[in-house]
Amino acid sequence: MSEERIKLGHGSGGILTRRLIEDTLLRYFRSPRLASLPDSALLELDGGRTAFTTDSYVVDPIFFPGGDIGSLAVFGTVNDLAVVGALPRYISCALMLEEGLPTAELERVLESMRRAAERANVEVVTGDTKVLPRGKADRLFINTAGLGVVPEGKPIPGGRARPGDAIIVSGPVGEHGAAVVSLREGLNLQSSVVSDCAPLTSVAQAVLGAARRVEFMRDLTRGGLATVMNEVTGPDRPGVLLDEARIPVRDEVRSICELLGLEPLYLACEGRLVAVVDPDSADDVLRSLHRIPGAEESRRIGHIVEDYPGRVALRTRLGTRRLLQMLSGEQLPRIC
Repeated sequence: MSEERIKLGHGSGGILTRRLIEDTLLRYFRSPRLASLPDSALLELDGGRTAFTTDSYVVDPIFFPGGDIGSLAVFGTVNDLAVVGALPRYISCALMLEEGLPTAELERVLESMRRAAERANVEVVTGDTKVLPRGKADRLFINTAGLGVVPEGKPIPGGRARPGDAIIVSGPVGEHGAAVVSLREGLNLQSSVVSDCAPLTSVAQAVLGAARRVEFMRDLTRGGLATVMNEVTGPDRPGVLLDEARIPVRDEVRSICELLGLEPLYLACEGRLVAVVDPDSADDVLRSLHRIPGAEESRRIGHIVEDYPGRVALRTRLGTRRLLQMLSGEQLPRIC
């Protein structure tokens, strides 16, 4: 029996999370659909393609500028379906409530979930409720699962990125992480930075509709842009080169990062995706994204290169280059 213990860093979405999944969980769950660690499993049901996903939400605090744990749960599940090419249809809602939670807070979260589900065009169709003794939870945790339909004739993201492929992000990064941590640290900046929490279905469909090839698509959550970019590359694969000057980061997010010693490229987003597409389609993809509310600031931020095989490099504003590794610890616990 192993003497190792779980650390907060195992929930970061970074290298410790990857090791926990690959070295422990996958030894017990051997489904070939799980082996590639997709955001959602793609299943064949009655001759059609269905996407299935699940996620849990433990964000602290449960209410934050631009959202709350309820909207986060709905949009997070919807986005995991969207980035595999699915149109989200149904979700579940399982609530873990701490004894003593004010009913008014619960109803505020449920109303937020109702509005989010309506905005994302999904229906809550099943669920569960558990109550834990006071002190055995922290107010409210939520688990959601989702089902989506993959349209016939539409490509499914996935493949091996090739040198020259373009990397596109659908908007400024780090806003969710900055909004939560500014409230958590009492920085009194709630009015200037809000979470980017939003559904990505129309954004993902625009990418798939405009690109000839979509080799990779992910929503940017724990670990942020830098960590997700490390999923594009790996052993025996070409490298990634990002251009810092092209990566959209709002000034308010930069200020928070400077105050707290954080790196915006590792901050979580909850309404942004990154896609790797063929270079000939990059301009068409950007034109399609710029027509979508919330994606007007989409940018081409880098490309796949033969240099730096298996690694992610950043061309800094000073013209130097440095490596961006997968997040190795827990930068911000309970960010989603």
